[in-house]
Amino acid sequence: MGHACDWDFFINIHKEQLVSSGVPQIFWRTIYEKLLTQTFDIGNVVQLLQFEKEENSPLQDHPIWGLQCTSAINKSDSKNVFLIDHAWTFRLENSKNQLVENEKLRKRMASLLNLDCSLPVKELCERIYDNMWPLCFSYTISNASESEDRLPVWYIMDEIGSALIHNNEPNCRIVPFYFSNEQITYSILFPLEDIDEDEFLYRDFAEGVQNEQDKNVLLLPWRRSDIHYSLIPRKPTVEYFLEGHIRESLPNLEYLQNFNKTQYHHNKKLKVFAQYSLVRDYLSHDLFELVEDKDAADISWLTEHFKNFEEFSDNPEKFVNQFPFEYVITIKDLLSITCRKDGEESIENFWPPWMPITYNLKTELGNFVSYYRKRELESLDNTWIIKPFNLARGMDTHITNNLNCIIRLSTTTPKIVQKYISNPVLFHRPDCNGYVKFDIRYVLLLKSVKPLKAFIYKKFFLRFSNIPFELNDFDVYEKHFTVMNYNQNSNLKHMLCEEFLSEWSEQYSQHSWDEIENKITSMLKQILEKATSCEPPCGIAESPQSRALYAADIILEWDKNFKMQPKILEINWTPDCKRACEYYPDFFNDIFQLLFLDRESPNIKEI
Repeated sequence: MGHACDWDFFINIHKEQLVSSGVPQIFWRTIYEKLLTQTFDIGNVVQLLQFEKEENSPLQDHPIWGLQCTSAINKSDSKNVFLIDHAWTFRLENSKNQLVENEKLRKRMASLLNLDCSLPVKELCERIYDNMWPLCFSYTISNASESEDRLPVWYIMDEIGSALIHNNEPNCRIVPFYFSNEQITYSILFPLEDIDEDEFLYRDFAEGVQNEQDKNVLLLPWRRSDIHYSLIPRKPTVEYFLEGHIRESLPNLEYLQNFNKTQYHHNKKLKVFAQYSLVRDYLSHDLFELVEDKDAADISWLTEHFKNFEEFSDNPEKFVNQFPFEYVITIKDLLSITCRKDGEESIENFWPPWMPITYNLKTELGNFVSYYRKRELESLDNTWIIKPFNLARGMDTHITNNLNCIIRLSTTTPKIVQKYISNPVLFHRPDCNGYVKFDIRYVLLLKSVKPLKAFIYKKFFLRFSNIPFELNDFDVYEKHFTVMNYNQNSNLKHMLCEEFLSEWSEQYSQHSWDEIENKITSMLKQILEKATSCEPPCGIAESPQSRALYAADIILEWDKNFKMQPKILEINWTPDCKRACEYYPDFFNDIFQLLFLDRESPNIKEI
């Protein structure tokens, strides 16, 4: 037999998946046989029934379909495991386009959701998208080599798989299964107990969640519940800041503070070991010398995380481009937590005016749902952006005002939900026939924690959307996002800050950029003050050997007084400095002289 039909090969490849999915071993051989023969035989033991939908009743309170046994299913019978096909597999960002372009898919989804197929195409697609979340499930391919390939893949099962009803005491389970031989994902349905003839099949849509209140939140796409959570989430524990991170050691401050770096490095070139190619290409000042030996270097400019600051203290003359626990500002959920006002009882004041309202979808979903519903009752805009904790370039980032969508997204990789800037300050682009979104990137330099010494590189960088802004069509990337340099099909608008400032003075003559920059620098200083006021691991630790470069991405919003309010979007670790170097070839020369030689530059401003 070839590998495609070999049982031992099948088990060798798929055993870990079957075990982690909790599929009883009694069913493994049958799964193998049914996959080889493409046997979808659940129709032999169940029938699909459509319920009468009550007038004006919400979908989640009244299921459309159900599966009823036509013969008993014995959980001890190894044959009673069933393959379920997937009707639609998709990436979320492409889903609406697929519905528009594929009539057969559109009609099948409309039928599953009991929607009127005669509606105009765009309206029908919107209705499908709004209502499909109770049918949507996802999986990730954890061993994929590229970040893009590890992003969640969404799917809707066929009519049989989509007909299971929720019950807190389920009689069956259904799990996704990736069949590597065909590189296709199916679902596997198997009984948890003996199921009698005429009994309906039930699954638990929030299995594994023990807390009843949290479970009710996760089940909202399928059934309505009263949710009573505080709008203000609890302060996370110290353990939360350490979770998922390799432990960092702290430097020996007593030893380091007695060492005079200035005297040691006087009148000598500083040797630089740089993992970042742009430092090697653009650091040309004669007071620095690039070396290939890390151990021989005075400065290590790394693109990998550095953790052992205690051991590094043994060589007090050396520098590294990282601070201990700097991730409290460079990871999105921790940045939000760092910026909150602890002890504040008013939701309006819990986040500073420059921090978009943000919740952690893993630990604060109930708090978010309560706040969402409050805004809904007050007829306030409820558009939100959902972002992974630690991915860049807009990957797996979604904009929606659909609560069910947000709840289902919360079950994938760790994410935050953040109030979308619904009234941004726009920039007129004649080449785009209108006003587009833009954001501003300031390079932020941290030289010292105690005392706090931080700077910005005054030559900021601009990113623009390519389609005029409107608060709709949230799946249209070039309308709502500004990161175009990783998409080969997108037009990337280049503009130096000098050109932008000239345009700005014409478009917004009543709003001095100097005043806006002062607001931005004040905001960045407040962030760093908050981030350095707590002891590690809840704050950035003091480290005389550390220097750091971050990129702060900022957007301007019109506040309720029609003033421009800077909002921090994120702070990036080891940011892409390609444009900075191309626009300003002395970029790294200026920065290295400031950070390591205390030499000021007209391009750098202390905050």
